[in-house]
Amino acid sequence: MRILMVSDVYFPRVNGVSTSIQTLRQVLAEAGHSSVLVTPDYPAAAAEAGIVRVPGWPIPRDPEDRLMHPRALAAALEALDPADFDLVHIHTPFLAHRAGVRWARRHGLPCVETYHTLFEEYFHHYLPFLPKAWLAAAARMISRKECDGVTAVIAPSSAMKNALLAYGVSSPVHIIPTGLRGADFSNCDGHAFRARHAISAERPVMAYVGRVAFEKNLDFLLQVTDQVRRSVSDVLLVIAGEGPARASLERAVAKRGLTDNVRFVGYLERRTELPACYCAADVFVFASKTETQGLVLLEAMALGVPVVGLAEMGTKDVLQEGQGCRIAPDDVAGFALTLVPLLADRSAAQALGAVGKAYAANWSEGRMGEAVLALYQSLRPEAASRPRLRAA
Repeated sequence: MRILMVSDVYFPRVNGVSTSIQTLRQVLAEAGHSSVLVTPDYPAAAAEAGIVRVPGWPIPRDPEDRLMHPRALAAALEALDPADFDLVHIHTPFLAHRAGVRWARRHGLPCVETYHTLFEEYFHHYLPFLPKAWLAAAARMISRKECDGVTAVIAPSSAMKNALLAYGVSSPVHIIPTGLRGADFSNCDGHAFRARHAISAERPVMAYVGRVAFEKNLDFLLQVTDQVRRSVSDVLLVIAGEGPARASLERAVAKRGLTDNVRFVGYLERRTELPACYCAADVFVFASKTETQGLVLLEAMALGVPVVGLAEMGTKDVLQEGQGCRIAPDDVAGFALTLVPLLADRSAAQALGAVGKAYAANWSEGRMGEAVLALYQSLRPEAASRPRLRAA
């Protein structure tokens, strides 16, 4: 099949949506299907086959992202030959959604949208001058309207599907989790990471990987770290990632006297440094309540690192007690009590991590690819019998 994808975000902008799109495109290519992605240009973006970059502007209060110029986006789509595509797949609900739906309708193509993000819980962090209840209602209304404007919707978890149904979405909603690309998380060198960052081999380390954003509940993890150090005085929380909340969190670290117990390491190269960061940790910690899946949990497990986290929203589908993880209660003291035994006993942590490594294998990118292709082909069955093109 031949797929046109449209998204308001992609690498070098690092987040779960970018990872999901990249994994899907790779799986499709390996199966002999072609795809073209139309997405924003970024200052550090390199030319890549099958990627059409659209110029735009930084977004206020979120400078990592780019707002595509509407006319440039329309021109980029109009330059494509609709005869080259069987289906349109949209990954974000902003300009990409409107432009992608318009293009698909004009050319009579089915249109799928993956609902990656629970925007109901995000908007108030970036528009704090507006009432939270109003923003949540607006997010639900917009989500319902947009999901009903496409042929089918993909939700990465059962919780996300349930949320969309509660919004009143009437388009078919299919649960297809983002697959874990095992080749990217098959080996690492945690000892070398510790050496590079002057972390002793004996020091108990917790790691968080992801956006350093307000909705990730990172202040909660700082409070947990403060509690844990009462039992494990030299504990270190490593935070890998960047985002709009970093400056605020750094101030909170200083205010709580956690400077020696928290380390911000920024973005890490995905194929080498990021896996090494996971493996340098004794435990991976996660407290977000707004995830539609939580792919980083599986990444940690795939590398044999045990997880302690909250089972909220989409992470409920991933976190199964004892399957590479301990599910913590949603309070600082309880979360800390769940963590301390694993930090104090490395053999117990490693045993739990070994179980998680086997569990993570069930979430392979191959399964995701098969499910997405089955959906594509159900919407455009005649395309399944066409000769496959060499993937872009």
